Amino acid sequence: MTRRATSGDDGSAIAEFVLVAALVLAVFLGVVQVAFAQHVRSLAIDAAAEGARVAARADREPADGVERTRTLLTRSLTASYATDVAARTVERDGHAVVEVTVRAPLPVVGLLGPSGSMTVTGHALQEER
Repeated sequence: MTRRATSGDDGSAIAEFVLVAALVLAVFLGVVQVAFAQHVRSLAIDAAAEGARVAARADREPADGVERTRTLLTRSLTASYATDVAARTVERDGHAVVEVTVRAPLPVVGLLGPSGSMTVTGHALQEER
């Protein structure tokens, strides 16, 4: 059997693959993190807006809007996102507006990622009583 001449590049393809794969994986996880956070934010905004619409009806109170928001957040996410929900009536440009505010934790995939919370609000024009 004849031996093949070896150069100093033996095994470099494996090392390059590992380095590139680690970089691609880190970028992929970052994109997943941002997409998940945007998805949760979108669901929270929608729940706050729906809660504000319910609370703004003539036959409802702000507490009804809080309950609707909590129900939507619990069904679409988990109960931990529905713990800090508040509704109030504010005056904007001479009109009564119901404002529902949701404070929820930022979703984190893995150990690396932002910590803290996000605050979203939903508004609806108060109907005449």
